[in-house]
Amino acid sequence: MLISNMDGETAQFDALSALIDEAKDIAVCAHTSPDGDAIGSTLALAEIIEAGWEGKRVCVLLADDDVVPRTYKFLPGQERLTHVADYDVDPDLFICVDLSDKTRLNEAQRVLERSSKVGVLDHHPSGEKFWDAGVVRTGAAAAGVIVTEFAIHRGVDLTPTMAQNLMCAVVTDTGRFQYQNADGEAFEVASMLVDAGASPSEIALRVYQSDRLAYIHLCAVVMSRITTFEQGRVSYSYATTADFRANEVPVAECDGLVALVRCVDGTQVELFLKEIPGGKVRGNLRSKCGLDISGIARRLGGGGHRAAAGFTVDGSVDEALSAALPLLHALFESESSVEHPGTN
Repeated sequence: MLISNMDGETAQFDALSALIDEAKDIAVCAHTSPDGDAIGSTLALAEIIEAGWEGKRVCVLLADDDVVPRTYKFLPGQERLTHVADYDVDPDLFICVDLSDKTRLNEAQRVLERSSKVGVLDHHPSGEKFWDAGVVRTGAAAAGVIVTEFAIHRGVDLTPTMAQNLMCAVVTDTGRFQYQNADGEAFEVASMLVDAGASPSEIALRVYQSDRLAYIHLCAVVMSRITTFEQGRVSYSYATTADFRANEVPVAECDGLVALVRCVDGTQVELFLKEIPGGKVRGNLRSKCGLDISGIARRLGGGGHRAAAGFTVDGSVDEALSAALPLLHALFESESSVEHPGTN
């Protein structure tokens, strides 16, 4: 049986279970601009709570006013995702999933603030602690791994719908098990989820093989802009509001664009920028080597992991590039000085 990491988390899982025991109304919410891990993990956790505890009223919140990304509308239970504006309850418990930085809750922060207790299940580096109980383990490949372990700890039998949502979480956050975070634990969890009824082939078809033609045209625009520097070790590209409008593709459908920049041969670090509503730009950073790009994201007001991080800044794409590219250049300068100490 899995999951050696669970041994050190028994007390934290018990503390979160105790909060659920005491709560009647529970809100479960992931971060703004939710990805497959965020959506899959929240939907699964809601079902786990309903299966493991009687009489709980669980609402799955979206942190934004955006629609559910088309890519993830196949997930079981997605119709229960609720906008903050449509939720007027003061919950007894608010559980953050796939985030431990409350600023990433966006509009859902006001629900958090009127909640009696707060729990967290996350795998991102955290800042100031604002929760009463939960698990934050940065070594986990996805929040879905931790949610799976919570279900096992509680003794909840995984249903096919739970398994499908959690498999989507793990598959998407490991880049189909191609990223550096795809460790043995992730494969062990995936095996367990398949045994419980998850369908990796359906996830592959719906998430990676069902793009609209308009999206593919947008991909062509992004690919045409890919630029490299630092002897080809850094690649970057971007998409503007005008690009989304011209191709009739909503911003919420564009999580996969960063993968286009990542595919350039010889690159070690990738940056993708996209304009989002409100005069802001969201940046995604990826590292294919040992370089830690999370510090750059933090310098720009964001955060994340060593190999995958992000940030949001005010302004245009040009302004975002002006802020980010010097930091990327400095990252490689720093690496060079470590490799060649004492050189002038």
